[in-house]
Amino acid sequence: MANAINWFEIPVKNFNNAKKFYETILGAEMQPMEAMGMKSAFFPADLQSGAIGGCIIEGAGYEPSSKGSLVYLNGGEDLSVPLSKVEEAGGKILMPKTAIGPNGFMAHFIDTEGNKVAFHSMR
Repeated sequence: MANAINWFEIPVKNFNNAKKFYETILGAEMQPMEAMGMKSAFFPADLQSGAIGGCIIEGAGYEPSSKGSLVYLNGGEDLSVPLSKVEEAGGKILMPKTAIGPNGFMAHFIDTEGNKVAFHSMR
C-alpha cells in the first residue's frame, strides 16, 4: 500500500459558497459534478499518477463539522499564501502557521461551512 489515504470528502451545505471559498484560497478551479443526487467539486489532483484526491460534497447525510477527522490540504511551497486568503474568503484561522520541526509547517482554519480543515507545507 503506497498511501493510507486515497480519497477525502469535505461536507458542505452551501455548495456554491464553499466552491468559491476553496477556489479562492487555493487559487485553482475545482471541477463540479452532479451524481446520485449529490453535488461535488474536485480539488486539483493528478489521479492518473497516483495522487490523492478529494472533493467538497453536498448531499443527504453529509454534515459539516469542526470535530472529528482533520483533512490537511497541500499548502504549496509556503502555506502562508493560501492561509492569507482564508479570512478574506469568509473562513476563520484557528491556528496560525506553526512549525512542526523537520516536518515543515501546519495551520488550522474553519471554512465557510463550519468544517475544521488544515494546511501543510514544508516552508
